[in-house]
Amino acid sequence: MSTQGPIVSIVIVCMNRLDNLYPCLDGISKHCSVPQETLVVAYLFSKENLAKARQDYPWVKFIESNEVRGFSENNNLALRQAIGKYCFVLNDDTLMTEDTIARLVADIERLPEHTAIVSPKLLNADGSLQLCGRPVYPARKYFLQQWHCYKEPINNIEGLTPLFDQVYQTYNITGAAFLIKTDVFKELGFFDERYFFTPEDLALSTLARKRGYELYVDADATIVHLWRTTATKISTAVRPAAVRGSLIFFSEGKCLKYLLLAAGVFAAEALKCAKAALRYTFARSEENKIKLQTFAHICAAVLSCRSPKQLFIKYYNRLRNA
Repeated sequence: MSTQGPIVSIVIVCMNRLDNLYPCLDGISKHCSVPQETLVVAYLFSKENLAKARQDYPWVKFIESNEVRGFSENNNLALRQAIGKYCFVLNDDTLMTEDTIARLVADIERLPEHTAIVSPKLLNADGSLQLCGRPVYPARKYFLQQWHCYKEPINNIEGLTPLFDQVYQTYNITGAAFLIKTDVFKELGFFDERYFFTPEDLALSTLARKRGYELYVDADATIVHLWRTTATKISTAVRPAAVRGSLIFFSEGKCLKYLLLAAGVFAAEALKCAKAALRYTFARSEENKIKLQTFAHICAAVLSCRSPKQLFIKYYNRLRNA
């Protein structure tokens, strides 16, 4: 074990899911060659799972989070304790199959001084491309996406010229995996805790660019992201908070812009809710019930004055009391 201090602080938030966490940590142990510290925010962990994880991964620093917190708040618990030159923010449902962190560190040390972030390419479990760089994403595109009239491109480097190797400048990053200079992250105030789930990554990207920093993606550095699309009970609490957060972000504090955007999103979600109700009428499955409840909660959230966190707590408590 090297006595050198960590170059990278790896930060992972896990919500009591050892089935996600263990493969993620195993990938870090096997494929990370740079000196690092790994900080795992054990979010709402059972005592048994926390004790087991600490025993199985003694090299990991576990930070207990036993109150209801969102993605931003939980990450910030660990980020404030990070001592590495760089922070690598990583979802727990990711797999590292190569020395991605070392490559990103080498990239960021070659990039211009005003670089803040470099991110890897995300792959699906079958090896297909999930995301490589993110383009400009203004409010109108968010609105159109709610109506299924726009889909964010998964490959945003086609036709672009790399700065070097396969490193391209990008406009936004995804919160699933990215490397950022720790001092820059501190300057930006870490993640904006107004956003309970999303769009904290877009908010961070936007703020970094406003401060004069640049963002990059390395198309040769990969992380497997095991993105799940199956409806789960907690989506009835997560998605309303996410939509409310997105409306707050894209309206930029302008009341009229919020009202116009909210009206369009409400109409889209109300239509989805009506379709879900029809499906549930003819097929009373648990998945269809969850989808119906989720769309109904989103409609209520669009018109709510509550914060994303307050909305999550409201619907999460309903789940716990059901």
